[in-house]
Amino acid sequence: MVQLLQGKDITLAQLIDEFRLQMVQLLQGKDITLAQLIDEFRLQLADDEHFFSEWQDDLPELSDLEKQSLKEVKAEYLHLSKYPILEPVVKMVVLSPLLRLAGFYQPPFYIASEQEVKISSEDEGTIIRGRIDILAFHPPFWVLVIEAKRAEYSLEVAIPQALAYMLANASNDKPTYGFVINGREFQFIKLTKQGTPRYALSYTLSLNREDDLHTVVKVLKRIAHLIRNS
Repeated sequence: MVQLLQGKDITLAQLIDEFRLQMVQLLQGKDITLAQLIDEFRLQLADDEHFFSEWQDDLPELSDLEKQSLKEVKAEYLHLSKYPILEPVVKMVVLSPLLRLAGFYQPPFYIASEQEVKISSEDEGTIIRGRIDILAFHPPFWVLVIEAKRAEYSLEVAIPQALAYMLANASNDKPTYGFVINGREFQFIKLTKQGTPRYALSYTLSLNREDDLHTVVKVLKRIAHLIRNS
């Protein structure tokens, strides 16, 4: 039996039943939550303490000149923070010097800004779209996904957004690193996608805590070194 229907008479239930129509949830990266990433993309927090040892082990030493540069970065930020610090200022005053000191403006790395990404869940029921603030890459591999927020924002807002964009990395055989920053605070992320995607976070590092800014550059240098020699 052939059921002949007029378009004006069709119902959503019939489209779902007869044509296996699927409702697609379209989300913006900036609005994604950690719970949604866990539910829709099977993301898991790694429980192995050695999973993300890169941010603590074998960190390089900094030269006196590099330490002086970081002292100036801190002084400039504290001076400017007397007024509200918006995201572009965070990138210019804090993030850019950190990336330069870590060597991400030199070969073999490149920098992209506002890189558009899209990722779909396995059943394609959820699609996340967004733009990465800063992407450091070593063609064809992504190296570091960076999300910068204005000074008054908590890093808790930036972490799910960065993880969503890191999941969009087409490479599954190498880890992807993330770096979230609001000017005063910094946190690193590691994601692997072999099998079930797993992630881990560093401690939150603070510009106001002695030597933490040194640690930030050391970790960035360590990640750059690992990629150069992989």
